[in-house]
Amino acid sequence: MRNTVLIVDDEADIVSTLADFFLYNDYNVMTATNGTEAIEKSGKQPDIILLDINMPDVDGLEVCARIRDFVSCPILFLTARIEDSDKVKGFGMGGDDYIVKPFSLDELGARVAAHLRRERRRRDTPKVRFDDKLSIDYTERRLFCGSEEVSLAKKEFDIIELLSSHPGQIFSKDRIYELIWGYDSEGESSVVAEHIRRIRAKLAATGVKPYVETVWGVGYKWAK
Repeated sequence: MRNTVLIVDDEADIVSTLADFFLYNDYNVMTATNGTEAIEKSGKQPDIILLDINMPDVDGLEVCARIRDFVSCPILFLTARIEDSDKVKGFGMGGDDYIVKPFSLDELGARVAAHLRRERRRRDTPKVRFDDKLSIDYTERRLFCGSEEVSLAKKEFDIIELLSSHPGQIFSKDRIYELIWGYDSEGESSVVAEHIRRIRAKLAATGVKPYVETVWGVGYKWAK
C-alpha cells in the first residue's frame, strides 16, 4: 500500500519539487500552501506531514499544535533556520524532526522512509496490561487508567512505549532522544525531560502509581 505524504509550504516551487519527488518514489501526495489549508487536509489522515514553519497566515508551529490531538502521524518541520529554543518548542508541540533548508531530496526521502518504518514497527506491537488500572494498547497507541483514556501527545506515547517495553532498563536522556527522535534529528535531548514531566503529570492525575522513575545522574526507567 502506498504511503500518503502531505506537503505544506507557501512557496509554490518547493511544493511542486517535493510533490514530483514523492510521486516519482511511489507516494500518494497531498499539498497545501498555507496553514489553514494544512489543518483542513490533515484531517484526511496522511501517513506523514512535511510542514514549513515560516508561513504568513498560520505558521507551522501553530498548525502542529492545532492538529496534534487528532493526527498521530510523524510531522517533519521544514525551515531555513532554527534556534535551539525553537527546536525545543516545536518538539514540545508534537513535531518529530527538523529538515533545514536547503536540503538534499535524497536525504529528505531517507528521513521520511525512516519515520514511516518506525511507525510500522509500532503498529505491530500488541496490547499489554500492567496492573488492574493501567493498560497500553500499542497498536492503537492508546493508554487507559481503568476505563479512562489518558490523552497523550505523539512523543509522550512514544516515550511510554519505549520505557514500558523494557521495564527496569535505564535509558539516558540522550538515548531516549536518539531512539524516539532519531539519530539525524536536529534538536536537543533536554526536550526529553519536558516530555517526562508532562507524562508524569498526566499519570498522576489518574491516581496510578508513578511508573516512570528517575535514576539520578543516569536517566529514566519504567517501574517493574
